Amino acid sequence: MITRKKINTYKVKELIEKYPFLIEFIESNLFGMKINQNKNIEESIHEIDEEILEDKAIDLEEFILSLVEFTNQMIEFLGIKDTTVNDITIISGFNKLGEKEGFDNLTIKKGEIIAIVGPTGSGKSRLLADIEWGAQKDTPTKRTVLINGEILDPKTRFSSSNKLVAQLSQNMNFVIDLSVGEFIELHANSRLVENPTEVIEKIFKQANDLAGESFSLTTPITSLSGGQSRALMIADTAILSSSPIVLIDEIENAGIDRKKALDLLIGNDKIVLMSTHDPILALMADKRIIISNGGIDKVMTITDEEKNILFELQKLDLTLQDIRNKLRFGKKLELKK
Repeated sequence: MITRKKINTYKVKELIEKYPFLIEFIESNLFGMKINQNKNIEESIHEIDEEILEDKAIDLEEFILSLVEFTNQMIEFLGIKDTTVNDITIISGFNKLGEKEGFDNLTIKKGEIIAIVGPTGSGKSRLLADIEWGAQKDTPTKRTVLINGEILDPKTRFSSSNKLVAQLSQNMNFVIDLSVGEFIELHANSRLVENPTEVIEKIFKQANDLAGESFSLTTPITSLSGGQSRALMIADTAILSSSPIVLIDEIENAGIDRKKALDLLIGNDKIVLMSTHDPILALMADKRIIISNGGIDKVMTITDEEKNILFELQKLDLTLQDIRNKLRFGKKLELKK
């Protein structure tokens, strides 16, 4: 439920991003007048000349109350749930041996990056599934997952239209016969974005910035490489997806710029959890969850010494990337004297 007070906690552009159906309402009730989208609705209308408002018979309070009423009517009609997620809390369960996990609870806040590490088959994917499922002691681990401190109600938990979690798996194969541009446009239109052309261009540029090999808007998505596909979906998820939680399975195998990918997701207010075997990615995370025997063995926070190790690993990684690119383009490698 949106209230008169809550409506003014949003900038106009944030309000439109959250409820795209308000574009037409605002434009028609303000007779097409442009307003400052970087301020809330009340501040924006106050910037309009009083004589113009009087001439158009626009009463500020009446307009805002009508906006609130219309918004709530549309929320109810469309069945929209508020998907704002400030934190996730994981309450411990049991490992495959029936032993209690090595922690009591872990709260992950918006903007944090969490790495999930452990041997192959140790239970990393199970943890990701528990979070996506909103586990309530009804999965093999008997964990409980809270969103904003509360368990998910059944309608939200099993909703097909308001997914809290976007999962990027290891294998991403497109089968639909569309170009990259058409694919992004289809998603943008389904989200009712105000400026689809601008959004399409932004996603396209971000995807190319992440990918090791460039592609165009006219490239068929079925011909994209694994790295290009992952880059496109990460950019699309960061910019267009309404899901506040992103689960990534082994991003290191995608052939993309890993740091840029994480920065892009975090910069768009996502909570990011990634299953990884990559020491650089593991050390880039704020915390790392250690999985063993199907359960969480412990939770670790990066130390200052590990940050120094990360710096050295990143220098080595840049050297490897340079060698990889030279080999790719047929250049001869030489030792520096």
